[in-house]
Amino acid sequence: MNTKDLIALGVPPGEATRRGIAFIADFILKGGDKLKLPAEVEAVVRAPGDFTTDKLRGEFANALLKSNRPIQEAPAPWRQWGEGLEPEAINQMARACQLPISVAGALMPDAHVGYGLPIGGVLATDNAVIPYAVGVDIACRMKMTVLDLPVRELDRRRERLIKAIEDETRFGIGAHFEQPRQHAVLDADWNISPVTKLRKGRAWSQLGTSGSGNHFVEFGIFTASQTINGLPPGEYVALLSHSGSRGTGAAVCEHYSKLAMDLHPELPKEHKHLAWLSLDSAEGQEYWAAMELMGHYAAANHALIHQHIAEHLRLQVLLDLENHHNFAWKERHVIGGEECDVVVHRKGATPAGAGVLGIIPGSMASPGFVVRGRGSAASLKSASHGAGRVMSRKKATATFEWHKVNRVLREAGVHLISAGLDEVPMVYKDIHQVMAAQNDLVEVLGQFDPKLVKMAPHGERAED
Repeated sequence: MNTKDLIALGVPPGEATRRGIAFIADFILKGGDKLKLPAEVEAVVRAPGDFTTDKLRGEFANALLKSNRPIQEAPAPWRQWGEGLEPEAINQMARACQLPISVAGALMPDAHVGYGLPIGGVLATDNAVIPYAVGVDIACRMKMTVLDLPVRELDRRRERLIKAIEDETRFGIGAHFEQPRQHAVLDADWNISPVTKLRKGRAWSQLGTSGSGNHFVEFGIFTASQTINGLPPGEYVALLSHSGSRGTGAAVCEHYSKLAMDLHPELPKEHKHLAWLSLDSAEGQEYWAAMELMGHYAAANHALIHQHIAEHLRLQVLLDLENHHNFAWKERHVIGGEECDVVVHRKGATPAGAGVLGIIPGSMASPGFVVRGRGSAASLKSASHGAGRVMSRKKATATFEWHKVNRVLREAGVHLISAGLDEVPMVYKDIHQVMAAQNDLVEVLGQFDPKLVKMAPHGERAED
């Protein structure tokens, strides 16, 4: 008997199937009759409560009983950074830690409400992945390149810099290149999932594009306060981008989230967007492979944007930094005093392991920061991914007017190429307060001040 046979008998994927396989191995090692094995397994599955103290069958039985509980009686431990967070974001984090697969959690100071897990939520699980805890825009990420352009040239060459952005990337829903760009990610196996197989052509046409919503490409001044990967302290011109895996990543999330919810009809309504896939199951392995591919695809998008803009301007790259912030990683952490292997979901959270470099942006009129992780065990080695919203897109559009926003941008020395009212600076938290709330999680190495900002035109909705 194998994992598929156990699942066919009604054993839930995950810990229960692992304990079932262990029971089968022990049964055979102890001289049990292989012909009687199916009946033995069925007996435990049918009435696990009858075998909880049995030396041979007890662990399997207890795993079955635990898997039948949609929520834990004692939630997994979690911590919050920052004050004044949305109550519902806090509630979402607490609900996520009630799952039977949850091991530990953390809520970042930029947190706000999302689907299932809040944006800014970090969740460690046991051998399971939650598509909505990764996020709709799988592998949404940051990339910054420092260029060999004198700072004074930001104003002198403004029109040339704007043209480089507008020529070398595209923004908005469905944005693509008529002549698709090339990258090694196209040589990967796109047949790993029916979703990626179907969408490879579309993904190819969108290589090097930036999407919509809060995605951007911008030039600014980067001030390094100390040496970073060989770059001496000082002021530099830098290119910063924020986007992810476009429509293909969203389609992967939609497909596997629905599949996970179908597999867990027992979950209460408020937990349904936290439905998971066991990594012991074919579905879990398929999603994981698709997620990894979307990670490579998102990285390729950024690589092409930065490469083509630098080549357009005939500039050399002095420093290259990047990181995901909508992803899941297999990691080893100390939780409850014990070291264990877990799956860490960072939905709108930046990896911040000891010595790990990351980028935390602000808004179009406030600075972003290059940081080095301090490796905090309590935060699952994570930090915020930005300032965090304080206002919905609908409310922002109804509240603000461009003539008032433009005054704020002029005072900040920012030239806005395009954006929607739902992304103006006032819809975000004070990035300085967010950074102060997590100084135990990251060390600031440098500051990026935006000067030329390009986002999707008004009316485009977000993909993440």
